[in-house]
Amino acid sequence: MLAAAFLFLLIFARFFYLQVIGGDRLRRLALDQWTREVPVVAARGLITDRNGAVLAENRTAYSVFVRPNAVKEKQRTAAVLSQLLGEDRAALYERISSSRVSELTVARHVGRELVLALEEQDLPGVYYAEDGVRVYPRGEMLSRVIGFTSVDNVGLTGLEKYYDGYLAGTDGEIAYFTDLVGAEVGGGATYVPAEDGLTLELTIDGEIQAVAEAAMQALYLEYSPVTAQVIVLDPQTFEVLAMAEAPSYDLNDVPRDDSALLNALSRNNLVSDIYEPGSTFKIVTAAANIEEYFRGNPAAFSPQHVFDGSRTRTVDGTTIRCWSDHKNGKHAGQTLAEALNNSCNPCFTDIALALGTETFYEYLSAFGFGKGTGIDFSGEAQGMLLPEGAVRLCDLARIGFGQTVAVTAVQLACAAASAVNGGSYMRPRLVRRLLSSDGRIEEEFPSVLVGRTVSERTSRLLAQLLEGVVANGSGSRAYIEGYKVAGKTGTAQKFENGALAQGKYVSSFLGFFPSDDPRYLALVIVDEPVGAYYGSVVAAPGARGSFEGIIKVKGIGPVE
Repeated sequence: MLAAAFLFLLIFARFFYLQVIGGDRLRRLALDQWTREVPVVAARGLITDRNGAVLAENRTAYSVFVRPNAVKEKQRTAAVLSQLLGEDRAALYERISSSRVSELTVARHVGRELVLALEEQDLPGVYYAEDGVRVYPRGEMLSRVIGFTSVDNVGLTGLEKYYDGYLAGTDGEIAYFTDLVGAEVGGGATYVPAEDGLTLELTIDGEIQAVAEAAMQALYLEYSPVTAQVIVLDPQTFEVLAMAEAPSYDLNDVPRDDSALLNALSRNNLVSDIYEPGSTFKIVTAAANIEEYFRGNPAAFSPQHVFDGSRTRTVDGTTIRCWSDHKNGKHAGQTLAEALNNSCNPCFTDIALALGTETFYEYLSAFGFGKGTGIDFSGEAQGMLLPEGAVRLCDLARIGFGQTVAVTAVQLACAAASAVNGGSYMRPRLVRRLLSSDGRIEEEFPSVLVGRTVSERTSRLLAQLLEGVVANGSGSRAYIEGYKVAGKTGTAQKFENGALAQGKYVSSFLGFFPSDDPRYLALVIVDEPVGAYYGSVVAAPGARGSFEGIIKVKGIGPVE
């Protein structure tokens, strides 16, 4: 009796497991054997700018499927599909006659007219389902940031890839009851609705993006560089307002057949590439010096200190020269303000050496160099910064004026924004929030404070000094009458194969306005311009063009 009771207990336990614990899974498996499914494709989420302007959307199209075992007249079906789809009849017949697959796709992204024609033919075993074709109403706008999808609407590059899990949604299905060979039988159908993807609302301002792209296109046409690019930040929140690069490409006409061209055009160089910044990096060196001076470090130079006016410095047997020949009294007896105006390398060599490797590297770390910013974009580079223990004095001297260090554009823009916004280093971002298809806010991405770099006192003084660079110094071509524009120029000779590349330069300008309450910051980078190469000549006008466009579209009045 005990043995019998034990056996019955085992049987009832098995029943309980099959019917209660494993019941749902077994019912799904059974349903999968009894039915054939037609997918209900979820609509991919939209991508909009911060003002709601649509940058990526969907066009309704259809996919056509055939279930060979359910086709009753294979010759007729092949003939009709061949005529409607423009496909080879014999090849279609061979595919339809195959018993090796339960279902095959014969057409993707066809129009409603073709689907209506199919319905008129009443072909058993032929089905269709709605899908979507990704389209980009603004064409080339923000092409290297938005990215594109595959023919199956899977994100391949850019934000389409980074946020694919949110954009894709979840497909549904219509399940039809079939017999063992896949032929449809009675019993109706089961409908599982699709869940549409979420809308990405970007930090990008479409109006600012448009003027930034126009400014870079003008530089590209004038100087024929490899690229002309700009990133525009809100220096208070580190929201990216624009990322523009010329040349660009139309997201509706992606060159998928030319992989080399596609890789070059789709790469977001502002995030993924590094370069030697040159004199724009002096903003960081100046900020570190001022902060240390206010903290009472005796090694730091006061704003009134007059630097040695000689053209060269010799460090560890290495001679460092100023770009100017220092003739006729040029660059003689300079204060920090004048050193910034003149972009005099030896002065910033003196600052780096005076602060020392340990202190200077503390600031480099606080300003985010040698590590990613955390921007919401795939493939961010970390830059190149020598390990502190491996830095020689000649290396430290060169880092002080932007050599022997490599940065990304977004890294440098964030560092400069922190230096002039009061010392707050925020995490940069491209997406503000996620919305449902009916406009409900599903998730928001607020500004995140990463750390502090310098004091507000240092920021205010540095901004004043950089305003002087535009008003009286090398950044004069970024000057806009009536507006407090500040900034710093940069010119760096490129390295190739471990040596300086003759005649190849990166020209740049990092500027912001208004200087006393920064709201817009732009970093312009022109790679290998032809005919001129100084940042003051090539890049500064690009920043001025971007700022003038912002002033116009935002209706910003001059300072009274």
